[in-house]
Amino acid sequence: MDVLKKLSSKNFLVFNLVLLGAIFGFSFAFLSFTCTSPQSKLTVKAQETAITIPASALETAESIQTVFRAVADKVVPSVVELKTVSVRKQETPSFPGIPFEFFFGPQQPGDGGREFRSQGLGSGILVRREKDTYFVLTNNHVVTDSTGNPVDEIRIATGTSKDYPAELVAREQRRDLAMVKFTTQDNYPLAVLGDSDLVDVGDWAIAVGNPLGFESSVTMGIVSAVGRTGGPGDNINDFIQTDASINQGNSGGALVNIRGEVIGINMWIASSTGGGSMGLGFAIPINNAKPIIDEFITKGEVRDGWLGVSLLDVDSETSRDMGIEGRQGAFASGVFLDSPAAKAGIQPGDFITAVDGKEVRSSRQLTRIVADLKAGQKHVFTVLREDKSLDLTVTIAVRNNDVAAENGKLWPGLLALPVNDKSKKDLQLDDSVKKGLVVIQVIDKSPAATIGIQRRDVITAVNGEPVNDLDAFYRIIHEKAAKELWFDISRGDTKLETMRFKR
Repeated sequence: MDVLKKLSSKNFLVFNLVLLGAIFGFSFAFLSFTCTSPQSKLTVKAQETAITIPASALETAESIQTVFRAVADKVVPSVVELKTVSVRKQETPSFPGIPFEFFFGPQQPGDGGREFRSQGLGSGILVRREKDTYFVLTNNHVVTDSTGNPVDEIRIATGTSKDYPAELVAREQRRDLAMVKFTTQDNYPLAVLGDSDLVDVGDWAIAVGNPLGFESSVTMGIVSAVGRTGGPGDNINDFIQTDASINQGNSGGALVNIRGEVIGINMWIASSTGGGSMGLGFAIPINNAKPIIDEFITKGEVRDGWLGVSLLDVDSETSRDMGIEGRQGAFASGVFLDSPAAKAGIQPGDFITAVDGKEVRSSRQLTRIVADLKAGQKHVFTVLREDKSLDLTVTIAVRNNDVAAENGKLWPGLLALPVNDKSKKDLQLDDSVKKGLVVIQVIDKSPAATIGIQRRDVITAVNGEPVNDLDAFYRIIHEKAAKELWFDISRGDTKLETMRFKR
């Protein structure tokens, strides 16, 4: 009884509460200790004060940042996204008779075509406005399909998230340029076109476009090189090379300078990763496009000038053999009969060094210069012939692709180099061949091909006169082949005289 009274007393209740609290507190402390990792003692709080940067350095950095922001604000609205669709139909196989017709009914003529729609993305630059019509400069390959034909649908998307139907105005394959137009009463700023002739290595370069579909993207770098050649297709451009990141979808977009002026149209990238940016982007200089913008808009086509020569860049060894080592220019390996060049007196073997006093650096540059010349105008071509500089006045004609490809009129239609250790090795000639000119190229359907000249033939005489160097070769062609042309050649162990080509 006493025990029950003690257990039910007030003092015992307080004791129990205190004991229970102690047990709970001990358990909580134990759990906290065991669940806390040793690393928790190393917890570092975020620094609340700003990093100390010298005021002058910060001011310079912020000034550059302000410039980039201003350029982006100015240029981005004038660069649009092109969305294209190419429609291709493919015939499905026909299965006449039972059971096909039982289930699907009889097939009608023209049935069996299945439509495939291929989508594409690119960029473009707003360069002109006439009333409510905007004109967009872009790349030809942006508005053509894989077969080189124009796409079936084009839409323009602006940075304001608006979308407009567009149509192709004109395109030009050799420069890889095209123009499309769309109509709207909305206002968009036009791009400011700069002067790409002033661009130099080390200049800031800012690329604006829609890479991989990410619209209105801006990347920054420098100009890595100028005057680059090459690239896809048979384009005649020189290029501005930049390390500003360019990817698929940037094509047709703007490359601008630090003033926000367009200096190039982004065209292609060199990549070993299947199209990913490797810091090797190339843009068409805007000065290459300026002369044809008006032609695109007013004529719907470009009418290139035509000289009528087959051009070649010669290597150092050939230059040495020709006596033009260290000289810049373009070698005329052939001349089209009755062409502007032939009428003006330009001959095969001439080395063209200038046009209207402007120095020619390469065959590609000369091709571009001639393409920009207007038909009917007279221009002075400076050529080097047998160590003599001659000025010849040429009346440029309109380039006709069919005429320019008419190899039957390309005189003489072959390219030959002196026999030496390199040419013998490259063409696997017998060591017994000691002199003459080895043929490294014969143009199909040309006079040389017509009379039977073949690659790896060794020319020992022209019209019966022995030749051992290029000077003699072209001199004889100029002097003795006015009416007919034939060659003495060695072909393996056989000595031959070709047929005679009558002019």
